[in-house]
Amino acid sequence: FEEGGLAMLDTHYYGGIKKYQYVTLPLAIHGVVVKKSGETVILQIGEDEDDPVFFISDLLIHLAQDQMQKPASEAVEGEALDLIIGSKPLIIDANTKAGREGKEPSAKGAVRDAILTILKQNYDIEEADFESAELEIVPAGRAREAGFDRSMILSYGQDDRACAYPSFRAQMETGKTARTSCTLLVDKEEIGSVGATGMRSRFFENALAEVMALCGQYSELGLRRALANSCMLSSDVSSAFDPGYAARFETKNTAYLGRGLALNKYTGSRGKSGSNDANAEYIAHLRRIFEEAEVLTQTAELGRVDAGGGGTIAYILALYGMNVIDSGVPVLSMHSPWEATSKADIYEACRGYQAFLQKASLRS
Repeated sequence: FEEGGLAMLDTHYYGGIKKYQYVTLPLAIHGVVVKKSGETVILQIGEDEDDPVFFISDLLIHLAQDQMQKPASEAVEGEALDLIIGSKPLIIDANTKAGREGKEPSAKGAVRDAILTILKQNYDIEEADFESAELEIVPAGRAREAGFDRSMILSYGQDDRACAYPSFRAQMETGKTARTSCTLLVDKEEIGSVGATGMRSRFFENALAEVMALCGQYSELGLRRALANSCMLSSDVSSAFDPGYAARFETKNTAYLGRGLALNKYTGSRGKSGSNDANAEYIAHLRRIFEEAEVLTQTAELGRVDAGGGGTIAYILALYGMNVIDSGVPVLSMHSPWEATSKADIYEACRGYQAFLQKASLRS
């Protein structure tokens, strides 16, 4: 849409974020546009050096007296997160040819029409194609090494790319295992693991049933037994201790950058509400595996008991009766545009996941 001489995209934020952190940043567009013909157009704009970037504006400090008095959760409202994508109007003169779909461009929407013309020329996308598009707006720029010692990684989306990458790599590098192993990369975890691509779907259960059927061993009882006798690491990040906000952490039971793979017996909030809570026998089994492989690990919980909390997909898999525990990489500034992790922790996570795939064998 166009307003005030600017072309903009209406957005809807995803998951739990501090909305004020996402204004005045260079942003990129990633995603797909599927046209009526079934053709899929893949968009990745803002990552290459020559690409344009996009941004969300903020109120100048000179006029922000009222805004500065608001709580942080209200300083920037969700409806204000409109992405600015252009400001140059389509030139209209006596020699202008017919616009989109044979219509003359309107001076009122000249900037919007100019952007639609660019989208048509560069990507063969029509305005109506946005109805069947799935686009994500993310901070533009590559991951960077952080610190004089280059010991950390600064990047957006490390919750959970910092766990997905070592999980996938461990699966690819482990080779043949005594027990069937797999790595699941599932979607929508930040909003309750909903939808066909979330962990609440029946995808994993159905896929396992298909494998058992191909092996000539499928039965409903056999499927249930296979799930119940499985072991799982719920590969999700943990909150790293932040000395700038030390009062929000329990220093005797928190994860620290550079101290290895973090194991969370339980997550949830306050009285463990919404958590999985792994059993002691399973934790002892994992301790033995990691110690034999000389994997550096640490145990943690998500902040002080009554400070807040969070959850993962662990409790969903525990519904099958399988052994599950949260294990992942500690992250500073979680859910912010630029999250920080330790290279050492990512390395240990990969080693830990490999050891788990090779040696995990506990049955329920």
